[in-house]
Amino acid sequence: MVTPHGIQLAAYLISSSYGDLCSKVCECLLRRGTLTLAHVIRYTELTRENVINCLRVLIHQNCVQAFAIQQEGAYGVAPRIVTQYMPLFDNIIHKLRAPKFMQIVSEELGNDCLEIFQALIQHGRLSINQIIDRNKQTADSSNVDVVRESFNKLLNSRFVERCPAPEPFLPPPSEDEPTTKKRGAKSKIAEVPKTTEQLALSAAAPMESMRFLMEMDDHSEERIEESSNSTTPGVKRKRDDLTSEEDMLDVNEKKEVLWRVNFEEFVRRLRHKACISYVKSRINDEAGIVLSAVLELNKFSETRQKAENSGYLSINAIYDEVIKKDGGLGMDFERVRLSLEQLGCQTIENGIDESYSIDLKGIIEMAQNEEVESVIMKRYGREAYRIFRLLSKTGRVLETDKISDTAFVEKNDTLKILFKLWKDNYLHMEKVGVGKLTFLMWRINKEPLSVHVLDEMYHAVLNLRLRITHEQDQGKEILSFPREKLVGELGKKYKLLGKVRVILESSLMNLDEAIMLFHDF
Repeated sequence: MVTPHGIQLAAYLISSSYGDLCSKVCECLLRRGTLTLAHVIRYTELTRENVINCLRVLIHQNCVQAFAIQQEGAYGVAPRIVTQYMPLFDNIIHKLRAPKFMQIVSEELGNDCLEIFQALIQHGRLSINQIIDRNKQTADSSNVDVVRESFNKLLNSRFVERCPAPEPFLPPPSEDEPTTKKRGAKSKIAEVPKTTEQLALSAAAPMESMRFLMEMDDHSEERIEESSNSTTPGVKRKRDDLTSEEDMLDVNEKKEVLWRVNFEEFVRRLRHKACISYVKSRINDEAGIVLSAVLELNKFSETRQKAENSGYLSINAIYDEVIKKDGGLGMDFERVRLSLEQLGCQTIENGIDESYSIDLKGIIEMAQNEEVESVIMKRYGREAYRIFRLLSKTGRVLETDKISDTAFVEKNDTLKILFKLWKDNYLHMEKVGVGKLTFLMWRINKEPLSVHVLDEMYHAVLNLRLRITHEQDQGKEILSFPREKLVGELGKKYKLLGKVRVILESSLMNLDEAIMLFHDF
């Protein structure tokens, strides 16, 4: 979900890390979508060499994915293979969360694993040999076996994964392919065909069986990549511009297996943590413990990052996991069942056993609703909060008088509030004519509202990042003094600088959690 302020934030993050030229190329791709090298050069007005260098950096930092497609030529001209470059917006925004990811690694696996993880965060993609060499340079006493063991721990926890293919080839759709419409009595809904970008990401992704596998011959990896990039029989591939482009942009060099951070796993863990935290605050601690147990049992069977429901689990399996949790030892079966009911679980009974599935999507939606309602409360006041909450709970169109009577707000005030919320894109208004009378009808459109709220959050994060950078620049002079000289007026300024930074970074962390709630969860 790329919004205008989201693009500005992404461009700023790239600019602050990799420079203005990379930011210009990235922003061009985000605004215009997937482009060829020639089009990027044309739109950015940069030199070919600069664009190639920027794309190399962005690909190596997992911010851009290249792929090849067959492009039909004019009449009498053979088709040719062209390389396209697509921006990876999510990976760019994940750079905000590096401290959160590092904290998870530190708490679960320790400092040895954290050092390797920090290197991958910094450099984007590394081979195991590069990681070992880097460790020799930075550590006082480096042990290859310790590095390999630490790396294997990261792999086993799925914090690290193989890099995707540098440039997968997407063959043209076959005329013999079945239509996307499902036929049959049970399914009459048409499948939504995948976009070219989605197909490219699928083609680039390593096989699941190889994704977290350490023991593999590098040369066999090279053969796999070469076969995946080969053209279809009967199609000639032009080698003029493409050859030089591949040579300059092939960051993997087809020599060693490269590894990168697996953002999916971290987002899944943060999603679970957010669900548990919400349930504890809105229901009780016991419901949070039960949800934590269900998610722990379900983590290896989750195939989608945004899973809508947990898998069905027996009450016995849930209970056995609950008593392992802090605070769960004193719970009995009845209290576990009560918590499952409070969580609104779907139930299947098989004889004496019973299985439960938790609606994770429902928990996320409730948390999203409360986040928007809190924004309405802070920005527009309690009466606006009551009106907005009424429309959110009913989920249908309501007339102005009905809203006024139900929310206990004066009609004139109700109308002012509704118009204000409508003007700020929080509500949808419809005019309905009955005879000579015209009625104003109001409702909430959840999807456009989510996009609007998310865009406002991106804007707020961008402003916070700019303010933090400004405060750091202002404080450079103070920080240049030795610590023992920071007394009197300088000492006060130093303490004030520290307080301001803590407040700004805390606000940034809270905003990022809200962004993840709407965008990643």
